[in-house]
Amino acid sequence: MAWEVVIGLETHAQLSTVSKIFSGASTAFGAAPNTQASAVDLALPGVLPVLNRGAVERAIRFGLAVGATIAPRSIFARKNYFYPDLPKGYQISQYELPVVQGGSLSFMVQPAQGGAYEKTVQLTRAHLEEDAGKSLHEDFEGQSGIDLNRAGTPLLEIVTEPDLRSAEEAVAYAKTLHSLVRWIGICDGNMQEGSFRCDANVSVRPMGSDKLGTRCEIKNLNSFRFMEQAINYEVRRQIALVEDGGKVVQETRLYDPDRDETRAMRSKEDAMDYRYFPDPDLLPLEISTDWIDEIRADVDSNGLPWKVASEYVSRYEMAPSVASELTGTREKSLFFEKACIRNTDTDFPIALMSDLVFVRRVANWVVGEVSRKLNEDGGEQWPFWISSQTLGRLVLREHEGIIATKTAKELFNEFWDADRATGSCRPPDEVDAVIEKRGLKQISDTGEIEKIVDQVLAANAAQIADYKAGKDKAFNSLVGQVMKATKGKANPAQVNALLKRKLG
Repeated sequence: MAWEVVIGLETHAQLSTVSKIFSGASTAFGAAPNTQASAVDLALPGVLPVLNRGAVERAIRFGLAVGATIAPRSIFARKNYFYPDLPKGYQISQYELPVVQGGSLSFMVQPAQGGAYEKTVQLTRAHLEEDAGKSLHEDFEGQSGIDLNRAGTPLLEIVTEPDLRSAEEAVAYAKTLHSLVRWIGICDGNMQEGSFRCDANVSVRPMGSDKLGTRCEIKNLNSFRFMEQAINYEVRRQIALVEDGGKVVQETRLYDPDRDETRAMRSKEDAMDYRYFPDPDLLPLEISTDWIDEIRADVDSNGLPWKVASEYVSRYEMAPSVASELTGTREKSLFFEKACIRNTDTDFPIALMSDLVFVRRVANWVVGEVSRKLNEDGGEQWPFWISSQTLGRLVLREHEGIIATKTAKELFNEFWDADRATGSCRPPDEVDAVIEKRGLKQISDTGEIEKIVDQVLAANAAQIADYKAGKDKAFNSLVGQVMKATKGKANPAQVNALLKRKLG
């Protein structure tokens, strides 16, 4: 029997406020356990929650970015359940009236087999809520510890319709959402620190059926690789179970990456199990049209990643894959744009980027060498240890043929590593100073290169004969000898052109 996979994702994005959603306690990561848990977070008697305006602003910003409806009036509710890391015995969330309703997100999917295609997923809602604490099971000799630093941390839970049909689509959606929340500045997206976590609701049904199968929820997937592996395993498990005559049980499961398997955690609750009711300590959230318009103007002025990527493709004839990579984060996009400025005293004038070859060269450097260095350092949350102007000057000298590509890459790696060690980025003028001091300029004088080419040809009659006999390696050997004679300083393009002309 052919089976269809049905997936819906629930993503918890930690909002980038400095304080919690209902208290003034810090949200900074890495503090000693229970040092950032206020009386409100601990639910001590007599305390009352006060809503963080910054959390609401970020929720509105997200809703506008995905074309959702911003509810003029929404309600906070109590979601009741008992767990050691939830000191109140309930979580403050939104249920019947969330702040963000509807919306959609489009993205490209590149399957392992077959061509790329665009997919659009409808969003059900995005609602504000507080995070729970964290149970710690290590280093307690068979006991568990509770760290309540995360209790009360502001979250935006983003829920999709069950529109995804494969693990590849789920990962592509999650990556696009991850880029978006970072781009619009509402979440730092640090998956290692728990700032962006996904729960995948997975079910299968016979191909062609319009009835949803029984779903299982895989909790707390904090890497795209694990998400794909977990979903694929769960799909295989459910299909095998049903084909063997069994039934899928609705439950919450965890993914074990060491064994590459999901395992049961607890039975899956339904909404009625949480006994939602409006929180009596919080007034309804009312959002004015003027505030929404103010945030919309800011979102529009900064653009959205897919719109900026489309502009790069159309204006600079850039490959869509490169444009998509450049707009993975707002920081990378701005870094690229500033690196293209030849006059560092001028603000970024995108309309003045007339040299398309240079612009595309800078783009390839950013998605290539710069991204490689960021990944080596720990990911895209890490800083750029070369200024955009310095990179632009280095690429410009390569573009002009003043230095070879190999030399440019060697200088880039040297500058990055040295500046990371000192904690500061060197100015762009040092690029020219280092080139001059070390004598790194390419030899581009045709007459000078031609003399050396003639000398190499005169001394290598056998290789000339091999080349004319159809042996391509002989030509590469001649190029290598010319480069060696010039200590690598000859312009390779000129060397190749001269050799081909002289060899007929």
